[in-house]
Amino acid sequence: MSKGIMAPENYSSVTEFILLGLTQQPELQLPLFFLFLGIYVVTVVGNLGLIVLIGLNSHLHTPMYYFLCNLSFIDLCYSCVITPRMLVSFVRQNIISYAECMTQLFFYSFFVIDECCILTSMAYDRYVAICKPLLYKVTMSLQVCLMLTVWTFVMGFAGAVAHTACMLRLTFCDSNIINHFSCDIHPLLQLSCTSTYINELVAFIVVGINVTVPSLTLFVSYTQILSNILRIHSTRGRSKAFSTCSSHIIAVCLFFGSAAFMFLKPSHAESLPQDKVSPIFYTIVGPMMNPFIYSLRNKDVHVALSKTLKKSILFKS
Repeated sequence: MSKGIMAPENYSSVTEFILLGLTQQPELQLPLFFLFLGIYVVTVVGNLGLIVLIGLNSHLHTPMYYFLCNLSFIDLCYSCVITPRMLVSFVRQNIISYAECMTQLFFYSFFVIDECCILTSMAYDRYVAICKPLLYKVTMSLQVCLMLTVWTFVMGFAGAVAHTACMLRLTFCDSNIINHFSCDIHPLLQLSCTSTYINELVAFIVVGINVTVPSLTLFVSYTQILSNILRIHSTRGRSKAFSTCSSHIIAVCLFFGSAAFMFLKPSHAESLPQDKVSPIFYTIVGPMMNPFIYSLRNKDVHVALSKTLKKSILFKS
């Protein structure tokens, strides 16, 4: 389509995009390929292993591990949405069709929002466990856990539909080179030759809701948790209470810290190297680290792993 002819409002003259990837330096391509390939393998094995471990061991069938299982599933899924495409950029020109790009944007948005919500649900679970232990089984019943899970995926779906629908209305006229390793919102908005005001407004509202609500919930939950922990007289009891929350706090800081830096930035701001580095932490590093964060110091997981390995060895013999 020539530039002299005005494109219809809901039509894009671009049929494919080129993802530039993480870096354009040739000497870094191969080392980074093997680095992120290793991270991807560890992510898949770690999260899939944790899901299987929780499923096979009945003593892990509690609300805390139910949410952890959901977190591992979400991490596994959006790592699979982002990392394979990123790896392609290191070995050849990464061409992605318009439809594939919009699909990636949808699932990327869906799982990132899901992560926000599931981490919030986990914070509420820890709040009830520490602040209202006698009511824990009643408060965190199966029905409540299922409702929180449904809420998680409904929020993710609504946010993903909003972002993707707004992106589909834009026209991309000339440039089709995305200076990123995935079809992310801000890099795509920078390529649009039509107004992105509605997209920016929707992004601000969706991100605002999915950052503000979880942040307030996390703040209130952990304020109450800290207050209760400090009232525990036993050093051992206090240490145990801290240990049950420390893993979740690390995961929350890693995810929300890097995600907030990226999504609260104006779309018209100049693209900087850290715009590629920041998403790596919540889309690639976080999903790899979470299985280790939640299991390295967790005695229940150690016992479950030991039992599962023993059963496996006995079965083979």
